[in-house]
Amino acid sequence: MKTGSWIIIGVLLALLAAAIWFGYEGLVTSPDVEVPEQGYIAMGLGVFFSLVVGVGLMTLVFYSSRAGYDERAHRFDERDGSSGPSEQP
Repeated sequence: MKTGSWIIIGVLLALLAAAIWFGYEGLVTSPDVEVPEQGYIAMGLGVFFSLVVGVGLMTLVFYSSRAGYDERAHRFDERDGSSGPSEQP
């Protein structure tokens, strides 16, 4: 791997470590904070709809790939009625 790849991996690992540390600190610094029932409902709905959107988008990606929507476009040749490769510079 090149140096740039290692730098990207290092930055992503640092962001992951910072997120884990931030989450841990948020849990242990204020353990006496009560979350109301509405908070758990909102969190559950947020997780549910995030999963629905994610699964829906991945389904569309696989469908468009298998249905041929991701194929290269061809230019229609008006002279002989056939479609051939486009003539772009």
